[in-house]
Amino acid sequence: MWGIALQRHSEVALARQLYQILREKMTDGQLRPGEALPSTRELAKQLALSRNTICEAYEMLAAEGYIISSQGAKTRVADGLQLEKAAPAFTENTPPAAPAIAADFQTGRPDIRQFPRHLWLQLLRKATNELSPQLWGYSGPAGLPVLRREISAWLYRSRGLAAEPQDIFITAGATQGLKLLAGEGQAMILEDPCHSGLRQVLQNRGISIYPVPVDRQGLQTGNLNRNGACAVYVTPSHQFPLGGILPASRRAELVRYARENGLYLLEDDYDSEFRYAGPPVAPLYSLDPQQVIYIGTFSKILFPALRIGYVILPRRLQARWRHLRTYADVQNPPFAQAALAEFLQNRKLDRHIQNMRRLYGHRRHILLQTLTAMFGPGWSAWGDTAGLHLAVEFPGMRFDDMFVRHCQSKGLRLATVETHCLRKGEHRDKLLLGYGHLEPAEIKQGLALLRTAFPA
Repeated sequence: MWGIALQRHSEVALARQLYQILREKMTDGQLRPGEALPSTRELAKQLALSRNTICEAYEMLAAEGYIISSQGAKTRVADGLQLEKAAPAFTENTPPAAPAIAADFQTGRPDIRQFPRHLWLQLLRKATNELSPQLWGYSGPAGLPVLRREISAWLYRSRGLAAEPQDIFITAGATQGLKLLAGEGQAMILEDPCHSGLRQVLQNRGISIYPVPVDRQGLQTGNLNRNGACAVYVTPSHQFPLGGILPASRRAELVRYARENGLYLLEDDYDSEFRYAGPPVAPLYSLDPQQVIYIGTFSKILFPALRIGYVILPRRLQARWRHLRTYADVQNPPFAQAALAEFLQNRKLDRHIQNMRRLYGHRRHILLQTLTAMFGPGWSAWGDTAGLHLAVEFPGMRFDDMFVRHCQSKGLRLATVETHCLRKGEHRDKLLLGYGHLEPAEIKQGLALLRTAFPA
């Protein structure tokens, strides 16, 4: 009847299939408004189904208003159901398959092969089993108190940064923290160059951006001016992407500027744990906790999929933060938070950082050594001896999108500093080489491919 064909071996129940078929016939006009449907007994006989199956399909149609039925009357199709056929879904042309990547110098990637996954899974299981029943519900937008206490203790012993646990708020990574802090339609001052992904996050929120140039020592504070911005985004401990450390005089000038103009400094401390010529740099936050919002993340230290970061907020912003986080996504899942708290408490994080600092320091040395071997003296490194990437200047070269595509055709993935610039043209001779996730052999293979991409 009506061309109804049911798939009797499908995982979709027969009643659901019948409901979908009849609904489609009503919306495309095959079954017209007011048209009577067969009785459940009659349709069951025609389709060789149980009457219960037909009743279930009719009940679904009636619940959603597709049919009208009443005691002693025929079941009929409701009015106003017909729809025009939807336009075909837009499909993009499938791009040609990219060549296999033999060497990948992407930035910001830790070596997750070195992470103690077995230990982490043990802690995750233990923390989940011991988590109190109330924390399986809504635990609030601030984060687990135990994790906030452990982050406070870790920041103090690793950086000398004194922050009260109640001022620390857990985030789903540094990017979420920035999105919540940046009010829609406002203006912000950004370093130039600055991470292009972060810039896109701000622009997607309608933020106006005022770029301030960066040199080998970071943000050029002498170029700040009164432009109505609500905040300055800065990476003072290891400027991304050029790698400079903001000197004390510029830090003081930046704090004075923030005070005089009534704005906040958003300090993104994304990878200062990995410094290879001395301890981590003291945060800008320590100069003025009421004017600086400190943003930290565990993505570079542990593994990106963890999605746990934190912000240290001045007290006057905390109520607003709780409101925004509550109506964004409420909270991070408590299980990973509890496991991370124990990872911090038993100093496993401290030891992991020490191990990775040695490993990354060695890989950085291999990268510099191989650059010299393959390119001679015709290059220079920018920035402090820290982090998971290196900015490399090749005087006289001009790296653009065509060069990046040329490298990709050879199986080499990398980025230019120019990609992260708002004002183009000043850093065309610089490449970014991420090395933290690469074995020495992979570093050497990648630089060999880079050498072949250079003009003869």
